[in-house]
Amino acid sequence: MATTRISQHTDHAVDQKGQVFETDLPARLDRLPWGRFHTLLVIALGITWLLDGLEVTLAGSVSGALKDSPVLHLTNSDIGLAGGAYISGAVLGALLFGWLTDRLGRRKLFFITLILYVSATAATAFSFSLWSFMLFRFLTGMGIGGEYTAINSTIQEFTPARFRGWVDLTINGTFWIGAAVGAVGSIVLLDPGWIGGDLGWRLCFGIGAVLGLLILVMRLWLPESPRWLLIHGQADEARQIVEDIEKGFRQHGHTLPEPTGTPLRLHARDHTPLGEIFQTLFVAYRQRAWVGMTLLTAQAFFYNAIFFTYALVLTEFYGVPSAHIGWYVLPLALGNFCGPLLLGRLFDVVGRRVMISLTYAISGVLLAISGYLFQQELLSVTQQAIAWMVIFFFASAAASSAYLTVAETFPLEIRALAIAVFYAFGTGLGGIIGPMLFGELIDSHDRGNVFIGYLIGCALMLIAASVQAIWGVASERKSLEEVARPLSQAHD
Repeated sequence: MATTRISQHTDHAVDQKGQVFETDLPARLDRLPWGRFHTLLVIALGITWLLDGLEVTLAGSVSGALKDSPVLHLTNSDIGLAGGAYISGAVLGALLFGWLTDRLGRRKLFFITLILYVSATAATAFSFSLWSFMLFRFLTGMGIGGEYTAINSTIQEFTPARFRGWVDLTINGTFWIGAAVGAVGSIVLLDPGWIGGDLGWRLCFGIGAVLGLLILVMRLWLPESPRWLLIHGQADEARQIVEDIEKGFRQHGHTLPEPTGTPLRLHARDHTPLGEIFQTLFVAYRQRAWVGMTLLTAQAFFYNAIFFTYALVLTEFYGVPSAHIGWYVLPLALGNFCGPLLLGRLFDVVGRRVMISLTYAISGVLLAISGYLFQQELLSVTQQAIAWMVIFFFASAAASSAYLTVAETFPLEIRALAIAVFYAFGTGLGGIIGPMLFGELIDSHDRGNVFIGYLIGCALMLIAASVQAIWGVASERKSLEEVARPLSQAHD
């Protein structure tokens, strides 16, 4: 069996101690078939997107109840600000925990960030004023932002290369299972016939805390990423994890092929200096950085602008009672989940460059068309819901591919931080400005003003599609080390 070994090397430019790790562990992970291990990994980690979907949907679904709350008395602008607080927390959490994930390990951080999320979302249920509600939403966002960096990097590093695109998109699509859970929860808990009132919206936020505790237990069996262990000089532990995974496959009757390619030669490091991080992100990989930031900014504005305020559109322009908002989330959730699920394989077969550009462009054009019909008052509330469902069938695949892009096109040593940096830039630009802008546009009670917001979203998606078509990386079916050479890879 191929193993990881240490060879003595005297190249002081590589490592002062002269030790270079030669390993085929990444190739051994990439040659694995899909199995029970991968399914359990996806469930335990990928459920993060479900939690984010739950939080975003609850924020929209309970907005009417928050305005009617005898304690909070929120306005439309307050709700937009609360959405901005959530996104601001996600940005800060991504940067802080992304840096720690690369430094301390994937496993430690995906426990820390989940505990923060559970605590903060539970605290939201006990909000007693506008500032307390915004603070708890900010902390909830920090937990979710940190989860994105730790989880995306872990899943990428365990998933075989030929499945990576479809798996990543499908996992991101589970955001909409969370949206559906949030919608159903709000339908029941906000209904005056069941609970309703000030208690109803508080119990809605308790859903996330309960789910988070269940996920915490599910993650206990997950190992650390062998790729992270290798570059931090823990080759024996990395090898043991891979051998245990391989043993599980053999016990279930799988015959594993020999890994292909030349073994990697890596030198260990305990951290990556900030100077090297910035040089790698913004000099050596500046073209990829531009692509990643553009994709994430466009989808963040597109999604957050609409989904933090969609309930306001339904109540202000279509007269939908706040307790019934959840019913309109369900078809949206269906379209958003089916998009990555049904289109995901094409990102591995047709290729990243074509599919990412196509889904971004289609999403933008459809939003402009439906926005015009909305402005002209040609859509009933049911037709509006159907239009959004079709738009986000494509937009969900597009948004998911943005996270796939930044996760797989940067070196292993800075992968989590790269996800964090571009998530922060993109979400900060698009995710904070979007909800605040749309909150003000809706407050004007003018459909024409809201249409202008939709046109901005369309323009950003078309710009992102063009950037991806020109500078995107064709990373389908390639190992992570082939897509982006590790910074710790030894030079021959």
